[in-house]
Amino acid sequence: MELSLIRSLMDREFYEDHRGSRCPDRLFSSDVRKIKQSIDAAMDRYERTVTPDEIEALFIANNPTLTTAQKSSYRSLFGQIKREQPMGSDVAQEVLSKLFQQVIGEDIANLGFDYVNGDKSSLEPLRQMLEQYGDDFTPNLSIEWDDIDIETLLARNDLEARWTFNIPTLVRKVEGVNAGHLIEIGARPNTGKTSFHASLIASPGGFAHQGANCIILCNEEGYHRVGARYLTAATGMTMQEVKANPSKARDLYAPVKERIKIKDATGRDMNWVESVCKAYKPDIVLLDMGDKFAKTGGFSRPDEALKANAVHARMIAKQHDCAMFYMSQLSAEAEGKVILNQSMMEGSRTGKAAEADLMILIGKSPSVEGQEEDSPLRHINIVKNKLNGWHGMVNVDLNYKTARYEG
Repeated sequence: MELSLIRSLMDREFYEDHRGSRCPDRLFSSDVRKIKQSIDAAMDRYERTVTPDEIEALFIANNPTLTTAQKSSYRSLFGQIKREQPMGSDVAQEVLSKLFQQVIGEDIANLGFDYVNGDKSSLEPLRQMLEQYGDDFTPNLSIEWDDIDIETLLARNDLEARWTFNIPTLVRKVEGVNAGHLIEIGARPNTGKTSFHASLIASPGGFAHQGANCIILCNEEGYHRVGARYLTAATGMTMQEVKANPSKARDLYAPVKERIKIKDATGRDMNWVESVCKAYKPDIVLLDMGDKFAKTGGFSRPDEALKANAVHARMIAKQHDCAMFYMSQLSAEAEGKVILNQSMMEGSRTGKAAEADLMILIGKSPSVEGQEEDSPLRHINIVKNKLNGWHGMVNVDLNYKTARYEG
């Protein structure tokens, strides 16, 4: 490595960028160090790029006391240098920087060791070295800055949703979502969370009908139960009607079936979700339930694990160009409530919510004593909205038997 670096130092431009204290002689072994000193002398005298043959001739001429054996040893070393290909300037710069950090790091460590062991005189040189060379231990950054031309900003700022909601009362307030968005959806048990995402994806006008390739990863209910909701949402038929007329159901289901993939993901984590996205490149990913993909090890509190899980989900959405739907439970505080808020998220009142681009909470009216069936009325609360800023509530009806939200 040091011979390739010596070869690179023969280039005038590279040498000028790294001369003096940026490339001290002690970076090199003793014999190579003497050759480097000849390069220093040649650069000062000729102010141009030099060749290995020229440096060899200057070295031999300027060291007349070398014995025959020493000359033979140095000629062999120069032969190796001539066979070396000069490093690219970027690679040579990185190698030189690493060697420099290593040498300075050793000096700082030795001074620190001396100070700890009672040599107070080492404190000032230690402070000076840290002040002088501290920046050399910060990685060199080469940043390709993002394009902020008007055309790019207009195209990238979600002025139109790629995937629109198919619930009329909702779409009038929030048009839909785009790739890179994290949408958190929360409700109490038995409110209709699964029917909600089945309706958004599979029912008429849903994401699958719009051409989105959708992946549903479920770890709450069995895939067959989730799949049944998608089947009824797509066909508008109850399961009894599907059983009575499977041919009709098959025809109605066909337009979206190939764009809907469902997988039981029990026991899987968010790393697995990312692998799925990388392999299958979906437009829509739905996690039911999102919290159950969280890893709890290494966190002092459960809410920290859920926040990290949501951060990972959002990162996947951005890096893999998909919209990520993250289903969650609401705490008992939300039971029987119509108006809901972020703090009702179970397990993470703020951390998980902070990652959402859009947060939808579904409420239902409290049960009335003596009423045989719950009211189909559902209250869609938009409690966080970074897409267009609208907050509020819209009312819709849930058709239990077909898993369709209508309104």
